[in-house]
Amino acid sequence: MSAGDGEEVVLGVDSGGSGLRVALAGTGAGRPLATAACAGPVRTGPAGIDAGHLLEQVLPVARELLARQAPGARVVAAAVGAAGMATLGDRLRAEVPAALAGALGVRRVALAADAVTAYAGALGQRPGAVVAGGTGLIALGTDLGTWRRADGWGHLLGDGGSGAWIGRAGLDAAMRAHDGRRGGSGALLARLEAVFGPASGLPGLLYPRTDRPALLASFAPEVAACAAGDGVAAGILRAAAAHIAEAAAAVCPPPRPKGPRLAAGEPHAPAAPHGPREPHKTYEPYEVALTGGLFKMGEPLLAPLREEFARQVPQARVVRADGDPLEGAVETARALAGDRLRLPSHPTLLFLPGTA
Repeated sequence: MSAGDGEEVVLGVDSGGSGLRVALAGTGAGRPLATAACAGPVRTGPAGIDAGHLLEQVLPVARELLARQAPGARVVAAAVGAAGMATLGDRLRAEVPAALAGALGVRRVALAADAVTAYAGALGQRPGAVVAGGTGLIALGTDLGTWRRADGWGHLLGDGGSGAWIGRAGLDAAMRAHDGRRGGSGALLARLEAVFGPASGLPGLLYPRTDRPALLASFAPEVAACAAGDGVAAGILRAAAAHIAEAAAAVCPPPRPKGPRLAAGEPHAPAAPHGPREPHKTYEPYEVALTGGLFKMGEPLLAPLREEFARQVPQARVVRADGDPLEGAVETARALAGDRLRLPSHPTLLFLPGTA
């Protein structure tokens, strides 16, 4: 299916640590008209994310998709989701809106942290929370009035329960077994040596690399594989589950008292203030979506995670993500084009040029 001359289309961009993807879509519901992957991840330097490098990749691909799928169509809105946007996105916010307007005629642009496009892909524009887990981990929640963020601070300062966190804990247990220290795991030591070679050579392999978080995360599946028969590995996954649920609890909106069901389009009931629940009231659960490759680890992680959610976030209903961050970028662009964007703007998390 393609768009014809004069029709309106939107552009979605997902820029992550492993690469960059672009989607062209109509303004209505439905799957994108076309998607394409760019050459590789966008560079990051002392000034933050390299806006010029992102545009060098996105603009030729966008023009090609337009020429092939929507000749003569007008791009009325674009949404760019980028890893690191919140803390490293100054150049993107300064340069990308004008560049998209000049090159493609786009007048409505949203620049979002990848956690926001993950949220939009997972839950759409409903209140709730999303935990995005892969090599790193970040939790984001909203009551549609404001955003709450927890973690996402990188493998040295946080990312508790992430792939890198699990992998590092597993390697620590393996090295303890190698040394004869308490807390070691012979099963994990055997997997370390099968994957990386002699344990004594691991520091020389790990420390010089610039992709240390990814290397640490590559050992997380080995921890999961050992968990059924190894108490140390199982304990690492229980601890990871506690960190993940803790992040979700920090961002989940406060519970809403139950009331009459609202019709489509009506504003949601106001959230209850923070503090103890009133015992005579019942409360609406919020949805919490889990998205990202971390949760493909399966039951060794998901089973303790269900227990931790029941303990730490009893008001949450854990659901499958509806879509991925690229689909979230497309849906954000569609909502922007139709003047129906309900996700709250934010100077760094969801930047809308021209708004306060």
